[in-house]
Amino acid sequence: MKVRFWGVRGSIPSPGPQTLRYGGNTTCIEVRSDEGALIILDAGTGIFPLAQELLKQMPVKANVFITHTHWDHIHGLPFFTPLYIPGNAVRILGGYDVVSGRGIDQVMEVQLQYSYFPVREAEMRANIEYETLTVGEPVNVADATVTPLMLNHPVVDYGYRVDCNGKSVFFTGDHEPWLNIYAPDDEGYAEFQQMVEMQQGQLDRALAGLDVLIADSSYTAAEYPTKIGWGHGTLEGNIAWARRLGVKKLVCTHHEPTRSDDDLERAFIAAMEDAGYVPGRAGEPEIVLSREGMELVL
Repeated sequence: MKVRFWGVRGSIPSPGPQTLRYGGNTTCIEVRSDEGALIILDAGTGIFPLAQELLKQMPVKANVFITHTHWDHIHGLPFFTPLYIPGNAVRILGGYDVVSGRGIDQVMEVQLQYSYFPVREAEMRANIEYETLTVGEPVNVADATVTPLMLNHPVVDYGYRVDCNGKSVFFTGDHEPWLNIYAPDDEGYAEFQQMVEMQQGQLDRALAGLDVLIADSSYTAAEYPTKIGWGHGTLEGNIAWARRLGVKKLVCTHHEPTRSDDDLERAFIAAMEDAGYVPGRAGEPEIVLSREGMELVL
Protein backbone atom coordinates (compact mmCIF):
# COMPACT_ATOMS: atom_id res chain seq x y z
CA MET A 1 0.00 0.00 0.00
CA LYS A 2 1.25 3.47 -0.93
CA VAL A 3 0.23 6.82 0.53
CA ARG A 4 1.02 10.12 -1.18
CA PHE A 5 0.27 13.62 0.08
CA TRP A 6 -1.07 16.18 -2.40
CA GLY A 7 -2.32 18.82 0.05
CA VAL A 8 -1.30 19.33 3.68
CA ARG A 9 -2.51 22.78 4.81
CA GLY A 10 -5.65 23.47 6.78
CA SER A 11 -8.47 25.99 6.51
CA ILE A 12 -7.35 27.89 3.40
CA PRO A 13 -4.72 27.47 0.67
CA SER A 14 -1.50 29.27 1.54
CA PRO A 15 0.71 29.38 -1.57
CA GLY A 16 3.83 31.50 -1.70
CA PRO A 17 7.56 31.55 -1.03
CA GLN A 18 7.06 30.89 2.69
CA THR A 19 5.35 27.52 2.12
CA LEU A 20 7.38 26.05 -0.74
CA ARG A 21 8.97 23.20 1.24
CA TYR A 22 5.79 21.74 2.67
CA GLY A 23 3.26 23.10 0.20
CA GLY A 24 0.25 25.40 0.32
CA ASN A 25 -2.59 23.21 -0.95
CA THR A 26 -5.35 22.03 1.36
CA THR A 27 -5.97 18.43 2.33
CA CYS A 28 -5.82 15.63 -0.21
CA ILE A 29 -4.21 12.22 0.29
CA GLU A 30 -3.86 9.49 -2.33
CA VAL A 31 -3.84 5.87 -1.18
CA ARG A 32 -3.08 3.01 -3.54
CA SER A 33 -3.89 -0.53 -2.54
CA ASP A 34 -1.48 -3.35 -3.37
CA GLU A 35 -3.57 -4.04 -6.47
CA GLY A 36 -3.47 -0.36 -7.45
CA ALA A 37 -7.03 0.62 -6.47
CA LEU A 38 -7.31 4.38 -6.02
CA ILE A 39 -8.58 5.79 -2.73
CA ILE A 40 -8.58 9.56 -2.27
CA LEU A 41 -9.00 11.01 1.20
CA ASP A 42 -10.53 14.49 0.98
CA ALA A 43 -10.75 16.87 -1.94
CA GLY A 44 -9.01 20.07 -0.93
CA THR A 45 -7.03 22.00 -3.53
CA GLY A 46 -4.42 19.23 -3.53
CA ILE A 47 -6.80 17.13 -5.61
CA PHE A 48 -6.12 19.35 -8.63
CA PRO A 49 -2.44 18.40 -9.09
CA LEU A 50 -3.43 14.80 -8.36
CA ALA A 51 -5.95 15.04 -11.19
CA GLN A 52 -3.28 16.19 -13.62
CA GLU A 53 -1.20 13.15 -12.74
CA LEU A 54 -4.19 10.83 -13.15
CA LEU A 55 -4.78 12.08 -16.69
CA LYS A 56 -1.67 10.10 -17.65
CA GLN A 57 -3.36 6.90 -16.42
CA MET A 58 -6.71 6.92 -18.17
CA PRO A 59 -9.32 5.65 -17.65
CA VAL A 60 -9.61 6.70 -14.02
CA LYS A 61 -11.54 4.74 -11.41
CA ALA A 62 -11.46 6.76 -8.19
CA ASN A 63 -13.03 6.39 -4.75
CA VAL A 64 -13.13 9.79 -3.02
CA PHE A 65 -13.78 9.58 0.72
CA ILE A 66 -14.77 12.95 2.22
CA THR A 67 -14.07 13.36 5.94
CA HIS A 68 -16.45 16.32 6.24
CA THR A 69 -17.82 19.09 4.07
CA HIS A 70 -15.98 22.17 5.31
CA TRP A 71 -14.61 24.09 2.33
CA ASP A 72 -10.94 23.23 2.76
CA HIS A 73 -11.79 19.53 2.40
CA ILE A 74 -14.04 19.78 -0.67
CA HIS A 75 -13.24 22.96 -2.61
CA GLY A 76 -10.98 21.17 -5.07
CA LEU A 77 -13.62 18.66 -6.08
CA PRO A 78 -15.12 20.66 -9.00
CA PHE A 79 -11.57 20.89 -10.40
CA PHE A 80 -11.02 17.12 -10.33
CA THR A 81 -10.58 16.82 -14.10
CA PRO A 82 -11.48 13.10 -14.41
CA LEU A 83 -15.07 14.06 -13.54
CA TYR A 84 -15.43 15.67 -16.97
CA ILE A 85 -14.18 12.79 -19.12
CA PRO A 86 -16.39 9.96 -20.42
CA GLY A 87 -15.23 6.50 -19.47
CA ASN A 88 -14.02 7.50 -16.01
CA ALA A 89 -15.78 6.33 -12.86
CA VAL A 90 -15.77 8.39 -9.66
CA ARG A 91 -17.42 7.26 -6.45
CA ILE A 92 -17.83 9.97 -3.79
CA LEU A 93 -18.37 8.70 -0.25
CA GLY A 94 -19.02 10.46 3.04
CA GLY A 95 -21.30 11.01 5.99
CA TYR A 96 -24.90 12.04 6.57
CA ASP A 97 -25.39 15.76 7.26
CA VAL A 98 -27.75 16.06 10.22
CA VAL A 99 -28.28 19.78 9.53
CA SER A 100 -29.44 19.46 5.92
CA GLY A 101 -30.86 15.97 6.30
CA ARG A 102 -28.91 14.91 3.22
CA GLY A 103 -26.16 12.44 2.48
CA ILE A 104 -22.90 13.06 0.65
CA ASP A 105 -24.87 13.42 -2.60
CA GLN A 106 -25.32 17.11 -1.78
CA VAL A 107 -21.59 17.88 -1.84
CA MET A 108 -21.45 18.64 -5.58
CA GLU A 109 -24.92 20.11 -5.77
CA VAL A 110 -24.05 22.77 -3.18
CA GLN A 111 -20.74 23.72 -4.82
CA LEU A 112 -22.05 23.79 -8.37
CA GLN A 113 -24.81 26.33 -7.93
CA TYR A 114 -24.57 28.44 -11.06
CA SER A 115 -24.02 31.65 -9.09
CA TYR A 116 -20.74 30.23 -7.80
CA PHE A 117 -19.41 27.90 -10.49
CA PRO A 118 -19.85 28.02 -14.27
CA VAL A 119 -20.20 24.28 -14.87
CA ARG A 120 -23.20 22.22 -13.87
CA GLU A 121 -23.04 18.65 -12.61
CA ALA A 122 -24.96 17.49 -15.69
CA GLU A 123 -21.98 18.56 -17.80
CA MET A 124 -19.66 16.18 -16.00
CA ARG A 125 -19.32 13.20 -18.32
CA ALA A 126 -17.79 10.60 -15.99
CA ASN A 127 -19.91 7.99 -14.28
CA ILE A 128 -20.44 9.57 -10.83
CA GLU A 129 -21.87 7.66 -7.89
CA TYR A 130 -22.55 8.78 -4.32
CA GLU A 131 -22.51 6.60 -1.23
CA THR A 132 -23.50 7.76 2.24
CA LEU A 133 -21.53 5.83 4.84
CA THR A 134 -22.41 4.44 8.24
CA VAL A 135 -19.96 4.73 11.13
CA GLY A 136 -18.07 1.51 11.71
CA GLU A 137 -19.32 -0.24 8.57
CA PRO A 138 -16.34 -1.06 6.29
CA VAL A 139 -16.36 -0.46 2.55
CA ASN A 140 -14.41 -2.74 0.24
CA VAL A 141 -12.28 -1.13 -2.48
CA ALA A 142 -10.66 -4.00 -4.39
CA ASP A 143 -8.14 -5.54 -1.97
CA ALA A 144 -8.45 -2.70 0.56
CA THR A 145 -11.03 -2.04 3.27
CA VAL A 146 -11.97 1.49 4.35
CA THR A 147 -13.70 1.91 7.70
CA PRO A 148 -15.29 5.25 8.68
CA LEU A 149 -14.98 6.22 12.35
CA MET A 150 -16.68 9.18 14.03
CA LEU A 151 -14.35 11.92 15.25
CA ASN A 152 -14.88 15.24 17.03
CA HIS A 153 -15.42 18.39 14.97
CA PRO A 154 -18.11 21.11 14.79
CA VAL A 155 -19.75 19.16 11.93
CA VAL A 156 -20.03 15.42 11.29
CA ASP A 157 -16.48 14.27 10.60
CA TYR A 158 -15.32 10.78 9.68
CA GLY A 159 -11.80 9.56 10.06
CA TYR A 160 -10.89 6.71 7.71
CA ARG A 161 -8.94 3.58 8.51
CA VAL A 162 -7.57 1.87 5.39
CA ASP A 163 -6.45 -1.76 5.70
CA CYS A 164 -4.74 -3.73 2.96
CA ASN A 165 -3.06 -7.12 3.32
CA GLY A 166 -2.08 -6.67 6.95
CA LYS A 167 -1.03 -2.99 6.71
CA SER A 168 -3.09 -0.08 7.96
CA VAL A 169 -3.26 3.71 7.91
CA PHE A 170 -5.73 6.07 9.60
CA PHE A 171 -6.49 9.67 8.65
CA THR A 172 -8.37 11.82 11.13
CA GLY A 173 -9.63 14.54 8.83
CA ASP A 174 -10.15 17.39 11.33
CA HIS A 175 -10.24 16.20 14.92
CA GLU A 176 -10.18 17.74 18.38
CA PRO A 177 -9.85 15.17 21.18
CA TRP A 178 -12.98 15.02 23.31
CA LEU A 179 -12.77 17.43 26.23
CA ASN A 180 -14.67 17.67 29.51
CA ILE A 181 -16.76 20.85 29.34
CA TYR A 182 -17.10 20.99 33.13
CA ALA A 183 -14.60 22.18 35.73
CA PRO A 184 -13.38 19.42 38.06
CA ASP A 185 -15.43 20.74 40.97
CA ASP A 186 -18.67 21.00 38.95
CA GLU A 187 -21.46 18.53 39.63
CA GLY A 188 -21.50 17.15 36.09
CA TYR A 189 -17.73 16.65 35.77
CA ALA A 190 -17.48 12.97 36.72
CA GLU A 191 -20.34 11.83 34.50
CA PHE A 192 -19.10 13.81 31.52
CA GLN A 193 -15.57 12.53 32.04
CA GLN A 194 -16.87 8.98 31.76
CA MET A 195 -18.37 9.85 28.37
CA VAL A 196 -15.12 11.45 27.19
CA GLU A 197 -13.12 8.40 28.22
CA MET A 198 -15.66 6.08 26.59
CA GLN A 199 -15.47 7.94 23.26
CA GLN A 200 -11.69 8.03 23.26
CA GLY A 201 -11.52 4.39 24.32
CA GLN A 202 -13.82 3.31 21.50
CA LEU A 203 -11.66 5.15 18.97
CA ASP A 204 -8.43 3.74 20.36
CA ARG A 205 -9.81 0.21 20.21
CA ALA A 206 -10.89 0.72 16.60
CA LEU A 207 -7.29 1.68 15.80
CA ALA A 208 -5.68 -1.38 17.36
CA GLY A 209 -2.69 -2.62 15.38
CA LEU A 210 -2.47 0.58 13.33
CA ASP A 211 0.76 1.15 11.39
CA VAL A 212 0.47 4.82 10.37
CA LEU A 213 -1.51 7.61 12.04
CA ILE A 214 -2.09 10.76 9.96
CA ALA A 215 -3.44 13.34 12.38
CA ASP A 216 -4.75 16.90 12.41
CA SER A 217 -1.96 18.74 14.26
CA SER A 218 -2.96 22.33 13.60
CA TYR A 219 -1.88 23.87 16.89
CA THR A 220 0.68 23.67 19.65
CA ALA A 221 -0.30 22.93 23.23
CA ALA A 222 0.41 26.58 24.11
CA GLU A 223 -1.95 27.82 21.37
CA TYR A 224 -4.75 25.39 22.12
CA PRO A 225 -6.45 27.16 25.08
CA THR A 226 -7.58 29.97 22.76
CA LYS A 227 -8.74 27.46 20.10
CA ILE A 228 -10.91 25.16 22.23
CA GLY A 229 -14.00 24.09 20.32
CA TRP A 230 -12.55 24.87 16.88
CA GLY A 231 -12.21 21.17 16.17
CA HIS A 232 -8.48 20.71 15.74
CA GLY A 233 -5.67 18.82 17.46
CA THR A 234 -2.20 19.66 18.68
CA LEU A 235 1.27 18.40 17.88
CA GLU A 236 1.89 17.40 21.49
CA GLY A 237 -1.48 15.70 21.85
CA ASN A 238 -0.90 13.58 18.77
CA ILE A 239 2.55 12.53 19.91
CA ALA A 240 0.93 11.22 23.11
CA TRP A 241 -1.82 9.53 21.10
CA ALA A 242 0.65 7.84 18.75
CA ARG A 243 2.60 6.53 21.72
CA ARG A 244 -0.56 5.21 23.36
CA LEU A 245 -1.63 3.42 20.19
CA GLY A 246 1.84 2.03 19.58
CA VAL A 247 1.90 3.09 15.91
CA LYS A 248 5.03 2.82 13.84
CA LYS A 249 4.70 6.28 12.26
CA LEU A 250 2.89 9.53 13.07
CA VAL A 251 2.38 12.03 10.27
CA CYS A 252 1.40 15.49 11.52
CA THR A 253 -0.73 17.36 8.98
CA HIS A 254 -3.39 20.07 8.44
CA HIS A 255 -0.70 22.68 9.00
CA GLU A 256 -1.87 26.05 10.32
CA PRO A 257 -2.01 28.30 7.20
CA THR A 258 -0.47 31.33 8.91
CA ARG A 259 2.74 29.42 9.66
CA SER A 260 5.65 29.69 7.28
CA ASP A 261 7.65 26.52 6.71
CA ASP A 262 10.29 27.82 9.12
CA ASP A 263 7.65 28.52 11.78
CA LEU A 264 6.16 25.08 11.23
CA GLU A 265 9.51 23.38 11.76
CA ARG A 266 10.19 25.41 14.90
CA ALA A 267 6.81 24.48 16.37
CA PHE A 268 7.40 20.82 15.46
CA ILE A 269 10.84 20.65 17.05
CA ALA A 270 9.62 22.40 20.21
CA ALA A 271 6.69 19.98 20.52
CA MET A 272 8.97 16.96 20.27
CA GLU A 273 11.32 18.44 22.86
CA ASP A 274 8.42 19.15 25.22
CA ALA A 275 7.24 15.56 24.77
CA GLY A 276 10.70 14.18 25.53
CA TYR A 277 10.77 12.52 22.14
CA VAL A 278 14.01 10.79 21.20
CA PRO A 279 14.13 9.63 17.54
CA GLY A 280 15.06 5.98 17.21
CA ARG A 281 14.47 5.15 20.86
CA ALA A 282 12.95 1.70 21.33
CA GLY A 283 9.17 1.84 21.28
CA GLU A 284 8.95 5.37 19.90
CA PRO A 285 7.05 6.02 16.66
CA GLU A 286 8.75 7.79 13.81
CA ILE A 287 7.27 11.32 13.68
CA VAL A 288 7.27 13.50 10.56
CA LEU A 289 5.55 16.57 9.14
CA SER A 290 3.47 15.95 6.04
CA ARG A 291 4.56 17.72 2.88
CA GLU A 292 3.28 17.76 -0.66
CA GLY A 293 4.81 14.94 -2.68
CA MET A 294 5.77 12.84 0.32
CA GLU A 295 5.13 9.14 -0.26
CA LEU A 296 4.89 6.33 2.27
CA VAL A 297 5.18 2.67 1.35
CA LEU A 298 3.63 0.21 3.78
